[in-house]
Amino acid sequence: MTKEIIQTDKAPQAIGTYSQAVKVDNTVYLSGQIPLVPATMTLIEGDISAQITQVFENLKAVAEAAGGDLSDIVKLNVFLTDLSHFPIVNEIMGHYFQAPYPARAAIGVAALPKDAGVEMDAIMQLNAQTYPI
Repeated sequence: MTKEIIQTDKAPQAIGTYSQAVKVDNTVYLSGQIPLVPATMTLIEGDISAQITQVFENLKAVAEAAGGDLSDIVKLNVFLTDLSHFPIVNEIMGHYFQAPYPARAAIGVAALPKDAGVEMDAIMQLNAQTYPI
């Protein structure tokens, strides 16, 4: 088993005792991303659509730093402070993913770090296209 810590300046730096992602063999565990702008480490300005888009951009940057891309994500967890925003997640997710889509969970939460409206984490399988489904 090989373990590697993934880090990129193209995604927000960890704001606690965790890594942006950890790669174990061909599996990458991406830590939760909130809608922080990497350059400023502040929440993106705008509505929930802007926040959701920023989260996908942050996940994309970490996935690429690990040697993959969003199409390698096999499990996505979405945390929302307002579940009525879930249709917006679906709409924006359609711009980042194509079928077959990853397994996914949507969880309503009372609060998220920095008062964000959305957070997502993921599990990615590198070289997934070489494995039969």
